[in-house]
Amino acid sequence: MTKPYIVCHMMASIAGRIDCKMTEKIQGVEQYYETLEALNTPTTVSGRVTALLELAQDGQFQSSDSKVLGHEAFSKKTDADGYCVVVDTKGTLLWTHPKELSLPLIVVTGTNVQEDYLKYLDSENISWIAVGADKIDLVKACEILVTEFNVKRMAIVGGGHINAGFLAAGLLDEVSLVLGPAIDGRGEMAALFDGLPMQKEPTQLKLQQTKTYPNGVLHLLYKVL
Repeated sequence: MTKPYIVCHMMASIAGRIDCKMTEKIQGVEQYYETLEALNTPTTVSGRVTALLELAQDGQFQSSDSKVLGHEAFSKKTDADGYCVVVDTKGTLLWTHPKELSLPLIVVTGTNVQEDYLKYLDSENISWIAVGADKIDLVKACEILVTEFNVKRMAIVGGGHINAGFLAAGLLDEVSLVLGPAIDGRGEMAALFDGLPMQKEPTQLKLQQTKTYPNGVLHLLYKVL
């Protein structure tokens, strides 16, 4: 498999919940960014929900043409040492005025994306990758990130479904977890890895490193076996 070295890096309460509004209220945010920097992963990957909260413009793209792309393709606009990759299967996020985007953007969609959405990305000088029909082919997307964008290392930074997607595809090399000293027991809140089939067997990990902080925060680094 041709792919970057991939680390899933997340912050959670000790209940394993990752809701951004919750984690902003507990100890660990500073350590989250500190440990992310230490991972040496200049490219980051977010899912649609996280990107809408933290990166994209409010609202949703309104297509004026029902024609879909229908085949695998990509468009590279920029060479860079690192990228902000956003997985947006159907092509709905708006990027005319992105929030705090310090790296060039790559949007990953499915091949059933509507062509006028890709033209919109082109008009904003945004790179894109379209792979997979019913769902995004993450394996192929990672191959393109290596061969065409020269991405060597990258961090998956949420949320639970995109984390689980990379896990299910066998793409994760490490899991880096910052645990804040708080409990979030609210029902139906997103977990670190979410949405996998009930019959899935547990993924085994090997603990590589631990670090504790005076404020009660714990950093755990695991190798995926």
